[in-house]
Amino acid sequence: MESDSETKHVHVIVEGRVQAVGFRYFTWQTARELKITGWVRNRDDGSVEIEAEGKTDAVNTFVNQIKKGSPFSKVRHVDVQVYKHSGHFSTFEIRDMY
Repeated sequence: MESDSETKHVHVIVEGRVQAVGFRYFTWQTARELKITGWVRNRDDGSVEIEAEGKTDAVNTFVNQIKKGSPFSKVRHVDVQVYKHSGHFSTFEIRDMY
């Protein structure tokens, strides 16, 4: 069982109606509230990509909120890969599309 002092890193791909609906801002705001670090960006294929780190409980809550989506989005599929916490990020930012 994980304690809330343990950390977690996730790489997330979100598919559905998630571009041009405020989804990146929603993601940024949710991360900020939960003290999650990392980034979010749109992808060429219409999906959104997220790298996020933080306390395990906070990251789990974050992923659940992402699965629900923002008020104007429609999340169809979420792929989550879990990695060891890297500590590479100090803030959460919205990045440009790659």
